[in-house]
Amino acid sequence: MVYISRRAYFNAAHKLYNDAWTLEQNQEVYGVCANEYWHGHNFELIVTVKGEIHPESQWVMDMKKLGALVKKEVTEKLDHRNMNIDVDFMKGKIPTCEVLVIEIWKILFPLIPIHSNNQAQLHKLQLFETHNNFVEYYG
Repeated sequence: MVYISRRAYFNAAHKLYNDAWTLEQNQEVYGVCANEYWHGHNFELIVTVKGEIHPESQWVMDMKKLGALVKKEVTEKLDHRNMNIDVDFMKGKIPTCEVLVIEIWKILFPLIPIHSNNQAQLHKLQLFETHNNFVEYYG
């Protein structure tokens, strides 16, 4: 089994806020991330797929196809957007990194095999919100 990864970047704004809580509860739990005027991050997404090396192409998946897929299905929908308002797949959700990475997985998981001739499957996502804070998800 060989694992390949592709990086993608996007800038997005969000506010961490639970409508079922009071303002005080939100501020206590989320701190400055509950700012009513939003805040933003320069996100880095690392998509890792796995598979066997194809005997003819000698790769697991065409990296260019993987990059185009991630761009079309993920980064173009998130880049320079407000996740609380502008991103369909985040509607009604608190846009923590944990929730966001799961939603990205739901998008990419069924598409990776299609775009790799059933050669590869999604293995892991890493989503960096800052240099120090990131999440990993294996489905």
